[in-house]
Amino acid sequence: MAFRDLLAQMSGMRVINEDVPLEYEVSRILSQDQELPVSFTNLSGMRAAGNVWSDRGRIAEALGTTKENLVRYILDAMASPQETTLASDVPFRDQVLTEFDLTKLPIPKYFPNDAGRYITSAVAAAEYEGKKNVSFHRMMLYDKSSFALRLVPRHLYTMWKKAQAKGEDLPVAFSMGLSPSVLLAAATSTDYMADEMNIASALEKKATGKPLALAELDGGLKVPAEAEIVFEGRITSEMVEEGPFMDITGTYDSIRPAPIFKVDKLYMRNDPIFHLLLPGGYEHYMLMGLPREPIIYRTVNQVVPNVHAVRLTEGGCCWLHGVVSITKNKEGDGMNAAMAAFSGHPSMKKVTVVDADIDIFNDREVEWAEATRFQASRSLLVVNNAAGSSLDPSAHGTTSKVAIDATKPFGEKGYDRAVL
Repeated sequence: MAFRDLLAQMSGMRVINEDVPLEYEVSRILSQDQELPVSFTNLSGMRAAGNVWSDRGRIAEALGTTKENLVRYILDAMASPQETTLASDVPFRDQVLTEFDLTKLPIPKYFPNDAGRYITSAVAAAEYEGKKNVSFHRMMLYDKSSFALRLVPRHLYTMWKKAQAKGEDLPVAFSMGLSPSVLLAAATSTDYMADEMNIASALEKKATGKPLALAELDGGLKVPAEAEIVFEGRITSEMVEEGPFMDITGTYDSIRPAPIFKVDKLYMRNDPIFHLLLPGGYEHYMLMGLPREPIIYRTVNQVVPNVHAVRLTEGGCCWLHGVVSITKNKEGDGMNAAMAAFSGHPSMKKVTVVDADIDIFNDREVEWAEATRFQASRSLLVVNNAAGSSLDPSAHGTTSKVAIDATKPFGEKGYDRAVL
């Protein structure tokens, strides 16, 4: 699924024809109605698009499923990864540049206190000592040929540290303008030796009937063949300060040391489309939070067999608050489901468990369940001094987690809504 083809099929696209300033104005436009995708026809001389995957239903439609089935759809792809295929003569080789100026690209400064201009939608592909990795990392424009990378201590960080221990740079390529199958797979949590590209291939095959096609770069790394823009280079040992940066909670992340990603070669389609991902916006919520929901579903399903749906809520930044729908077999299943949900997503600090008759995508229904089926004296659990999310500005080393069992008492009557 090519990014540009998916854009062409979207309804309700807002089109911005005038060139607008990269500093803050892009964010203002994307923030005005985040439900609508936005197309910029001339952003610093290039086409660009944002709010593309800001809606759960739009992601589901692109993958050939429904928003209600999306979590199980992704979970199935994670359980049954598919091999990729190799393509040649790919569009991103329309332009292969060894001399370039990254500052000329339409890279925005999204918010006033951000440290600089950032790419937030690019997906890294790396391979080292038999381990392959696909993941998201924000990229702060540093100079005409390099970025400062935010690396958290996960798989790509581990690969980079292993390369550094041998006195080597880590070869890596960042791709932009990708299908939701690749974007979602890049944000999944997998075992260290798993290849997220095979999860993307499973999603692609479920959606289109064909596995994901990759293309080999001149340096040997493989990236999605339909990418609009590819940065090929190396994560070096040079360290600089990165941040502050407005992150998913709408608050500024702190300044940290970050390695320099040196771009050696730039690949671009003719007339490429630059993917703008608004930090702390709905699209950020979806692409970061949605891939965590299948993990929550799986862990809850291990303790409560009848799990119907899982959702990380937009009000909780699709990261800190969640809702789980179950059918209880016995009293206590609701609280067991809540504790399992925390295990599936340790960054979550509040989870509400509801019955199957509650639409978890409707915040009013969830609150109604809390209002009519929950009593704090018997259905509330608070866990103090737990590890939480570093993105939570209210956490100071540890966090408190709140579990709300808003399910009907098992076997009791009087809790059902009247229906006509």
